[in-house]
Amino acid sequence: MKLGPAAAMAGVTLTLALSAVSAAPAAFYQWRSKLNGVLVCSQTSPGEGWKQAAGPYKDAQCSKLKDR
Repeated sequence: MKLGPAAAMAGVTLTLALSAVSAAPAAFYQWRSKLNGVLVCSQTSPGEGWKQAAGPYKDAQCSKLKDR
């Protein structure tokens, strides 16, 4: 059975909608500089000179711990 363009588009739209519902925002972590110990809050490592210090957090200020 061949699907028409409208049915195919509806299938793609449904798939994307279901994916968005199950997706959660990435957690934030505190990162400590290996050079001088400064702490920053970021979802990803700032680079090679940084080590993960704490987390995960819900917010960009690294003040609300995330439930694991």
